[in-house]
Amino acid sequence: MCRTVIGLLRRPKMVWSRKTRRMLDKHKTFHAACGCAICLFSAVHVGAHVLNAVNFSVNYNHEFPALNVARYKNEDPRKIIFTSVAGVTGVLMVLILFLMCTASTSSIRTSNYGIFLHTHNLFFIFYLLLLVHACAGVLKYQSNLEEHPPGCLYLNRSAQDSVPLPAADGEVFPGRSSRTETGGFFAHSDMFIRNNSEKICTKGPTFWPHFPETWLWISGPLCLYCAERLYRYFRSSKPVAIAAVITHPCDVIEIHMVKEKFSARPGQYITLLCPSVSTLEAHPFTLTMCPTESRATFAVHIKVVGDWTERFYELLEPRHTADTEILPKCKQRKDPKIYVDGPFGSPSEEAFNYEISLCIAGGIGVTPFASILNQLLDSWERYKLQRLHFVWVCRDINSFLWFADLLCLLHRKLWQENQPDYLNIQLYLSQTDGIQKIIGEKYQALNSRLSIGRPQWKLLFEEVAKSSRRKKVGVFCCGPKGISKELHKLCNSPNHYGTTFEYNKESFT
Repeated sequence: MCRTVIGLLRRPKMVWSRKTRRMLDKHKTFHAACGCAICLFSAVHVGAHVLNAVNFSVNYNHEFPALNVARYKNEDPRKIIFTSVAGVTGVLMVLILFLMCTASTSSIRTSNYGIFLHTHNLFFIFYLLLLVHACAGVLKYQSNLEEHPPGCLYLNRSAQDSVPLPAADGEVFPGRSSRTETGGFFAHSDMFIRNNSEKICTKGPTFWPHFPETWLWISGPLCLYCAERLYRYFRSSKPVAIAAVITHPCDVIEIHMVKEKFSARPGQYITLLCPSVSTLEAHPFTLTMCPTESRATFAVHIKVVGDWTERFYELLEPRHTADTEILPKCKQRKDPKIYVDGPFGSPSEEAFNYEISLCIAGGIGVTPFASILNQLLDSWERYKLQRLHFVWVCRDINSFLWFADLLCLLHRKLWQENQPDYLNIQLYLSQTDGIQKIIGEKYQALNSRLSIGRPQWKLLFEEVAKSSRRKKVGVFCCGPKGISKELHKLCNSPNHYGTTFEYNKESFT
């Protein structure tokens, strides 16, 4: 989960194949799979330790007390667990793991992101307990192998009273009986026969706990993560300047910000931290406008949904204006402090690396593609991209007003430069009582591309495949899981035109 490291690996200068880049985009999926594996093997580990506690109690070794974990024979296994360092740290780690696992479910993340964030931050305590857990010394080894090699005879007092000694002719001395107690050093008389040629040891075996090696496995990744977090802390230590706040229909606000020495590529995202809302809670938002050589501002669109965005909306409410009116920065308003961390890489960056790209958005999922459209508005000639199919599905007709001006400007620019086929816009209104259109004369170009209902995905893919024979098409999706699942299935389905669809999913869940 080192976002900065993954972002560096995804940079265009790094020589990676598209397949490798798509694997980097699945780091969150891999993280979730590792979490599930940790929970599974932790359950097995805990079950084995419970059985061990019972065995430690029942099989107490009187001959070598240093080997025992229990303090006496038939000690209560629960007492062994809850009074030992290994047991107490293990119970605490299981509790932390349970909290992290349950708080990671989609229902809790959606309803209360703060619970998910705070419980996930317990991982640092989990690692500290893991380091202490391995220092308990449950596993032990023999430290004096030279003085007492395996198989030698150590005739201590108890052994001399019980082990049969040989006469000169190999017969056993009379009056000596073999020791038959369970757990004795020599259990049968034939033990002596097997060890008859071995030397007799003068010292008994000594046992020491194994040196803990857990730190060898976790110190490297933990230091890498801590170094990245420290770097991100210093990078985001200065608050940004709010240049403008714009309100849009359907509870969406657009924030223009300025930050010194900030640069980003289209498709990347940032995290916003507002201490007035939450000291620790930072949320990711896709950049809808990136800074350029002629423009230092960058922007994000935020849909007010959830407790964090509602409180953030209330802090910015005195600055809100109607629709597209921008409030100048020079006016005296007390802005809340906002700290920006990033930018971070995302799959949408690859849209420029294909000759043909198909971008599909659902609702506010259009944000990853807004920065791409803004970048094309500045200059489209320098990119490999030759044709862009843009599909946007919304429930409310007013949702299209979030980027209607941007779409119209880009459409007009491409027509003026004799590139009308460069951008193919398809807008779909999924829920309506009748025929509707985007209000405004300047949006006539969008109204002609507006359809009522849901897209016929199979027909859409066939049209794109037919117009892009034997080429690779990059498919980028940011929307509901249902749409994403169907698009992924269509990308893997064969077609009659030799067109290859490569699927890229954009998600913060």
